[in-house]
Amino acid sequence: MRRSIPVVAAALGLALTMSACSSGGSNEGDATPKPTTAETTSAPALSGTLTMWVDETRIDVMKPIVQEFQDETGIKVDLVQKVSGDIRTDFVSQVPTGQGPDVVIGAHDWTGEFVNNGVVAPIELGDKASGFASSAIQAFTYDGKLYGSPYAIENIALVRNNKLLPETKANTFDDLITEGKSADKKYSVVIQQGDQGDAYHLYPLQTSFDAPIFKQAADGSYTNELGLGGENGENFAKYLAKLGKEKVLIATIDGEKAKQAFLDGETPYIVTGPWNTTAFTEAGMDISVLPVPSAGGSEAKPFVGVQGAFISAKSKNPLLANEFVTNFLTTEKVQTELYKAGGRLPALTASAEKVDDAVLKGFNEAGATGAPMPSIPEMGAMWAFWGTTEVQIISGQAKDPVKAWDKMVTNMQDAVDGTK
Repeated sequence: MRRSIPVVAAALGLALTMSACSSGGSNEGDATPKPTTAETTSAPALSGTLTMWVDETRIDVMKPIVQEFQDETGIKVDLVQKVSGDIRTDFVSQVPTGQGPDVVIGAHDWTGEFVNNGVVAPIELGDKASGFASSAIQAFTYDGKLYGSPYAIENIALVRNNKLLPETKANTFDDLITEGKSADKKYSVVIQQGDQGDAYHLYPLQTSFDAPIFKQAADGSYTNELGLGGENGENFAKYLAKLGKEKVLIATIDGEKAKQAFLDGETPYIVTGPWNTTAFTEAGMDISVLPVPSAGGSEAKPFVGVQGAFISAKSKNPLLANEFVTNFLTTEKVQTELYKAGGRLPALTASAEKVDDAVLKGFNEAGATGAPMPSIPEMGAMWAFWGTTEVQIISGQAKDPVKAWDKMVTNMQDAVDGTK
């Protein structure tokens, strides 16, 4: 059975205190009373060196946080910068040999691969878990266990050009299309696709039909049971065909074209993420960020990406790793500092609520109950079938959207069965 860090730390502190009291230097004839355990002012400080891997996209954000941790705890941290394309595979290959780090900073969708390779240890946040966005906790949950401590969240949402439309009253995505047309621009709303399709940017619409890519267990972790088959998925396929026929969705509009159309004022609405909004505001645009309206009657849930910290299953300093991952990284102060340094929305609710950036607050509201990107191994094989089929339906290449969708689900199921 695993024990929480407070229990382990308390036991360690008690053992060290007892050892100090029984060591040399005592004199039974000395009349000066010795302090009892209850009278000691603090437990012995933790000591040692913690090795942490961070890639080049996160290193500058983590440097001041690590320095603060060292100053507060006395624990030395060897912060190692790894190439983003290598850090994940190097962690998987080096941990079993004992050459990997104690802690690695990365994305939640690494979780499934890490767990299946036995290279990460589960963590316990206890009551602290309730202080995080539910999607952030779900993101690092695998087979009912939590494997990462989240610190930042990002997702897509609906972005509005306030100059073209000052308000949005739409309750449904069809209402939104109608409102978009009232701006009398080239497009009512743009959602990027491209030659290979883009299931990621269409996912809020798909989830509003209750057709998730995979079904989730009660604790939020993903099963390998497909959820997009049957009537719900077929209804979504028919809706895609409808939007394609109405030229609301255009297969040839990829990410760059969608972004440029919004910058050029050719549409009042775009479905995109915070990685594009900086370009909009730098161009002097007045924008608002809103949740994507439902198309199928249920809540439209975008995929949520979460950044966090993993602890190596072969850590040489598990107590020190836990001190950083579960006790330090989870504090409101640190989560707020990470937001200020990196510009990503904090995973901790208390910190997120204090963010005064209207754009990030809009993304937070849009993704608060979103769907974590599945981290199970089966997910990797889904994208090609998914995007290709959707773009064929949108463009009209698939004459029967239901048959095309059902064939896609069959191919996906075969791929899932092949990974078992």
